[in-house]
Amino acid sequence: MTVNPTAPAEIDRLRDCVLLLGGKTEEAVSRAVRALTTRDSELATSVCEADRLIDQMELQIDQLSVEILAKQKLEPHDLRMVVSVAKITPILERIADHAASIAEAAIALNNEPEIDNYFDFSQMAGIASGMLREALDAFTAENSDASRRIIARDAELDSRYARVYDQLLRRMGERPTESSGAAKLLFVAKHFERIGDYVKDICELNVYLTEAVFIKHSQPA
Repeated sequence: MTVNPTAPAEIDRLRDCVLLLGGKTEEAVSRAVRALTTRDSELATSVCEADRLIDQMELQIDQLSVEILAKQKLEPHDLRMVVSVAKITPILERIADHAASIAEAAIALNNEPEIDNYFDFSQMAGIASGMLREALDAFTAENSDASRRIIARDAELDSRYARVYDQLLRRMGERPTESSGAAKLLFVAKHFERIGDYVKDICELNVYLTEAVFIKHSQPA
């Protein structure tokens, strides 16, 4: 079977779909953080509702990937694109799930006494959101060097998570009346940390797409 000349158009469509999903995911994270820091339950609810659309987009991209693989005989690069998209799509959906969980926590926290300092949450959110945005840009540009730099940034997010964890535990001991809210914020901090891990996974797939090499599990601990 010869290579189908229509394949590049289908590949472009697939790339556009995953970038649209990425944009929706990035927006979900941003809106969830804003709902948390401004104690906006209405905004938080809208994040949870939008998660259903992201779930539907994931299914549509999965179906398109299957159709392309079934109909086309692809060049190696295009095949890597389909494989990468098939793996990136559920990662984006999971990031959106974390955004929805942050939004749910924001709603619950509005029933708790307000904690006057969100510690490093705005910084953690900024790092996680920035990594996601840059990872999607690196995917678009097929820039493996940028992807490797983004992977290295996850260490900063891990460090801030450890600091937030310690601060919140200390807060729970010093101010028992705030223990319930602080416990919920511990879970929020973990969501940010996991988003960073998922962005690393996207970047590893970007390297695979561009260089045809797997670097997963090869990064220094």
